[in-house]
Amino acid sequence: MTDLTETPSGYTDGDVDTNHSTAVTLNELADQRYSRRTLLRGSSAIVAATMGSSLLAACDNNNLESDTAPAVSAGTAAATTAGRMVTLAGSATDDKQVGSVAWTQVAGPQVTLTNASTNTATFLAPVVAASTELKFRFAAVDSRGQTSFADTSVTVTPATLGFTAVAKNKLDVVTVPTGYTVTVINRTGDPIAANVPAYKNDGTDTNFAQRIGDHGDALYWYGLNADGTARDANSSTRGLIVQNHENINQQYLHVNGPTGTKTGEVRPEGEAQKEIDCHGVSVTEASEGAARAWSVKQDSTYNRRITPATPMAFSGPAKGSDLLKTVYSPTGVAGRGTINNCANGTTPWGTAITCEENWAGYFRRTGDNANRTARELTALARYGVSGSGNYGWSTVTPADSTNTLFRRWDARAGTGTATDDFRNEPNQFGWIVEIDPYAPTSTPRKRTALGRLGHEGCWPGAFVVGKKPAWYMGDDSRREYIYKFISATAWVAADATASDRLATGDKYLDNGTLYVAKFNADGTGSWLPLVFGQNGVDASNATYAFANQADVLVNARLAADVVGATPMDRPEWTAVNPVTGEIYVTLTNNNAANRPLTGTDAANPRHYNDPYGTAKTAQYGNPNGHIIRMKEADTEATSFTWDIFAFGAGADLDKANINLSSLDDSNDFSSPDGMAFARATHAGGQVKPIMWLQTDDGAYTDVTNCMMLAAQPGTVGDGGARTITNTGSNGATATQATRIGAAPGANLRRFLVGPVECEITGVDSTPDGRTLFVGIQHPGEGATDPTKPTSHWPDSQAGGTVAASVRPRSAVVVITKNDGGVVGL
Repeated sequence: MTDLTETPSGYTDGDVDTNHSTAVTLNELADQRYSRRTLLRGSSAIVAATMGSSLLAACDNNNLESDTAPAVSAGTAAATTAGRMVTLAGSATDDKQVGSVAWTQVAGPQVTLTNASTNTATFLAPVVAASTELKFRFAAVDSRGQTSFADTSVTVTPATLGFTAVAKNKLDVVTVPTGYTVTVINRTGDPIAANVPAYKNDGTDTNFAQRIGDHGDALYWYGLNADGTARDANSSTRGLIVQNHENINQQYLHVNGPTGTKTGEVRPEGEAQKEIDCHGVSVTEASEGAARAWSVKQDSTYNRRITPATPMAFSGPAKGSDLLKTVYSPTGVAGRGTINNCANGTTPWGTAITCEENWAGYFRRTGDNANRTARELTALARYGVSGSGNYGWSTVTPADSTNTLFRRWDARAGTGTATDDFRNEPNQFGWIVEIDPYAPTSTPRKRTALGRLGHEGCWPGAFVVGKKPAWYMGDDSRREYIYKFISATAWVAADATASDRLATGDKYLDNGTLYVAKFNADGTGSWLPLVFGQNGVDASNATYAFANQADVLVNARLAADVVGATPMDRPEWTAVNPVTGEIYVTLTNNNAANRPLTGTDAANPRHYNDPYGTAKTAQYGNPNGHIIRMKEADTEATSFTWDIFAFGAGADLDKANINLSSLDDSNDFSSPDGMAFARATHAGGQVKPIMWLQTDDGAYTDVTNCMMLAAQPGTVGDGGARTITNTGSNGATATQATRIGAAPGANLRRFLVGPVECEITGVDSTPDGRTLFVGIQHPGEGATDPTKPTSHWPDSQAGGTVAASVRPRSAVVVITKNDGGVVGL
């Protein structure tokens, strides 16, 4: 008998190897062929976890001489870009039988391997700032314990746009690139409360206070934890979609269209109530199910409609102002509802910001000049509060005589005081509204420190500890301004997880300074403060005598006029690049009256013609719009540099003076409107983030339906100065110097085209970037007869024959990449 101490395998603490053969053992073979140390570098105990049973069963060395190790291949080296799905394909053959296979990572930034114990494993390419190699090992063990492995590598470079541009078209579907899937949720009328019946879509439906509203606009995703009990900002599978509902397709809401709409007629209460409730905001709980199918939980306790009747609280400097007092709110601290909600914003503490845009047209105000002061008339005219009201809601005689929800739209002044009527009701709108989507019974706050405008966008800049945060805003009307609000309070990181979210909003949004932008011809600019007592904003002003800071904020447009801000070509959405901090603003368009040949400037440089349709109808001014961008030192800065990122234009227009961004058929666009950068939580929002750009167009709809493009912008100053020649309708010319960004080229391409007569508006993704939500607004809006709709979307999305009577509906589309990668990359 051989002495145990002389056995080749020796002795290890409490473990005696009783296999005394001098043939190669399994342990030795594994050491030779399958370095444990290397395997474990990939944080995967692959031998124990995925091959353990096979290894343990292979202790018998009988007939090992006639057995050979598996032949394996890990495939050839590959290359990809961040955010794309990668497939590792290995193969293993053996003269006996392959028992187990496994992939493990041995070098590079850590990724999660899916199906690692099969021949084919997948992973999402990680975020990288430069070319980075990842190494992987494919190993196999046969039925007798013989093991082999092979290595391969994948080189990952920074994220790039990864789809073929969608062609311009006039189809009645949402068209996306090959390799993507579109599904539809949150259609106008969809029930969002228990026991609310399904939407019939024939004009008979009621109870829009518990249904999805019309004209879905800006939207944002707010994550929930797995069991839906609390906020989880990082959740990509369960969360809340907060969406604005800007306006209505009135003709489709009623059986035969609206009644009582002629001058002097009275609107029916039921019709008016339905139209009112279709406005506002919705909060709905959505989740991802099997096979990546998304659905909305109809009876979620989070679901909520915020309508023009929802109680509101005023906060900030104008709270309690005489200018906010009405018969409903004699103290000027309370309000009802929000309306014409277009773009949006957000906060790091988890609240939603909605922006009240073209609210002025809803009010009736004619024939009361004798009861108004000169100051009041100046303010009313500056905001466009005139006429009989868009939908005639003030004409309703309610069944309940104490119900003032219809009377409130009558802003005519009587002979009494402001608390006897609703003369000040228009002053209760045009604000930034903060909503806590996680608290369905909370009262939204109107943040008066951010000014009263035709608000379009309220996007925050970077939140840096110790720095005062800022929000950037557009005022959506031609020749209006771009604004910035700088909080008086420096950012504290712990506030991102505060439990009382609206109280946190009080801290940052109720005190600070409102500024308006002035653009200089040399590519510099300044933020001018709108503060009572400064720069002529005081009681001595000849146009409008300001009384106090509350008056300045209620009449922010008048204050901006006084300080000399730059009138812009219809400022709409704002967005902030999460990497560079640069601010982008869409300038949707302008006409010849508001941007004449002799009235251009460096920041709004074009006056030209874009002929429309086969008749070549003239469209002079800036009918295609542009996107301006600004660069600051930080959010507290009161100066900036600027240039124009991209100019809207058809590819066929003059590249020297009109199509200044050299757009082609893959990326030409008109009337930029919605805009958002990808979240910084995934590859699409890091290094060189994706900017989603949406259109609301009339000037180019002779060629294509509205669209959404994806861009990866450079930085301010990457182009240079340019002087262009503008041409007026009479053939006269004028030159204009401007600042132009680098031509976007392949870094801008068309991702989506919408259905007939729609607007593309609202976009956000889940934090992982693998699901994109996009708003499709007012398809078929051009029809006047509800029995002859001009679009049948979203029913048409499924293909096949759709009945000619099917009415269109606004909705949210959910877009996913079929291979599971980040959308757009």
